[in-house]
Amino acid sequence: MTARATARTAHGAGKHTLLYSHDTYGLGHLRRSRTIATALTENDPSSSALIVTGSPVAGRFDFPARVDHVRLPGVVKHSDGSYTSSNLRIEIDRMAELRGAIIAATDRELKPDLVIVDKEPWGFRHEMAETLANAKARGARIVLGVRDVLDDDDALAREWERKGAIDAIERFYDEIWIYGIPEVCQPLRGIGLSERMERRMVYTGYLRREAPDWPAEHDLDLPEGDFVLVTIGGGGDGAALVDWVLRAYEAEPDLDMPAVIVYGPFLSALHRTGFDARIGQLDGRVTALGFHSRLERLLEAATGVVAMGGYNTFCEVLSMDKPAIISPRTAPRREQVIRAEAAERLGLVRMLHPERDGSGPRVMANAIRGLARQPRPSAVDIPGLLGGLETIALRASASSPIAVSA
Repeated sequence: MTARATARTAHGAGKHTLLYSHDTYGLGHLRRSRTIATALTENDPSSSALIVTGSPVAGRFDFPARVDHVRLPGVVKHSDGSYTSSNLRIEIDRMAELRGAIIAATDRELKPDLVIVDKEPWGFRHEMAETLANAKARGARIVLGVRDVLDDDDALAREWERKGAIDAIERFYDEIWIYGIPEVCQPLRGIGLSERMERRMVYTGYLRREAPDWPAEHDLDLPEGDFVLVTIGGGGDGAALVDWVLRAYEAEPDLDMPAVIVYGPFLSALHRTGFDARIGQLDGRVTALGFHSRLERLLEAATGVVAMGGYNTFCEVLSMDKPAIISPRTAPRREQVIRAEAAERLGLVRMLHPERDGSGPRVMANAIRGLARQPRPSAVDIPGLLGGLETIALRASASSPIAVSA
């Protein structure tokens, strides 16, 4: 019996997957991990998945049957790039040790067959080191999952060299799953991986999303007929986009396409109060809510979308086949603008960027008016575009990593 088979059978029937989502801020990593965990358990009814996450809002999400989460003590990233503990009065290195011990204990008890690490090969400040070593010794398969775009090549190379990321990949990982297509970006191109690991990279395609059914108490009185959904992800860096949309409605009273704005849980209370006051003067053309755990449902009902263009929102736009205006951020990472430029070049979305298109209210108003005539993403035929979950399910069920010839 192989080491992997022993690992699978030593702790009872059914495959267990551990997903590490290092979240220190925002919602992207947790939402992606939840999507993958759901797909894996739906594909294999005997399996279960546990997400280990630092997200402070993990408890506000629904998790399907056989998917659960462990909440790590939180950390906060500051504008200068430094980190501190969110709530505990613990120095940051000790916090990383505490989080690492929790992850390692979880791994020892669960003994997962498959470990999927999101984006950070060592985890936050090497907090995955013990778990990676234990999982490797146990015979578990270890996969690094990365989104379609990480950052521009030079910035990523510097960051990964500083963190020793290549060393972690070469020592511990069996495969790398890139949750996108190479036509948009090749995020690990020229990063210094060995030929062996380059052959073990899989472009999965994007992760298809579905609009789930929801209980009546979660419903929302949506505008009758057409409306545009404005979403800024977690909301921590989306105030400028909300302001731009509101300026469009304030400047043009005949902009009659209703808008529903979802602020996200991390938009500051000061910004939200100011936006709410302005919305109150717009004769009901704009409504807002703070957070919705099933954003897919709102997006499915919308005529079109205005968004910043984070990974999850982009997947939802493609999945629900919605005309979208993407106004990407450019800092601290260029991830969103790289994705938006490539998606516009492929004909999947329209990018709206102040430096290129101007930042006046009429620019946004005209773009919103044009959503009804804008082609849907499905007008472009790109093979494998939304095949991510199917590819992941196939790779997860494989008995061994991708074979690499000598």
